[in-house]
Amino acid sequence: MPKLPRLSATEAEDMLLRSGFRLERSKGSHRIYMKERQRIIIPFHTGRTLHPKIVNQVLRAIKS
Repeated sequence: MPKLPRLSATEAEDMLLRSGFRLERSKGSHRIYMKERQRIIIPFHTGRTLHPKIVNQVLRAIKS
């Protein structure tokens, strides 16, 4: 199984917006994106990469 790419929050945000998600709201350092009934939460912390579980969640959401 190939390794997941290392993504920053801004890279994940760009991918989500290009695939039709919209920024629903933000709370603190977390941004919530919606597409129909699907919700993705991305933590925005400068200088840090996303956890592999969040990267997997983003990639799955883009594929569907």
